[in-house]
Amino acid sequence: MTDPIVSMVIAQFRDRSKRGIEKYNTTLAENDLSLLEWLEHAKEEAMDQVLYLERAIYEIKSKENRIQPEDLPF
Repeated sequence: MTDPIVSMVIAQFRDRSKRGIEKYNTTLAENDLSLLEWLEHAKEEAMDQVLYLERAIYEIKSKENRIQPEDLPF
């Protein structure tokens, strides 16, 4: 038995890998970045993820009229 959600994620990983290889002309395995460079990339991706999550939370709160003054940074 296979899980269709897992199958979809695997397909997305394969597609992302293919696009990365086409863009950078190398695989992750062949890339010679230092450990520090890999960690910096991961940190930047994690920071982007937090921004995307905050934007989604803001949209949900806005639609539910749940935005409070303390939710706004200005």
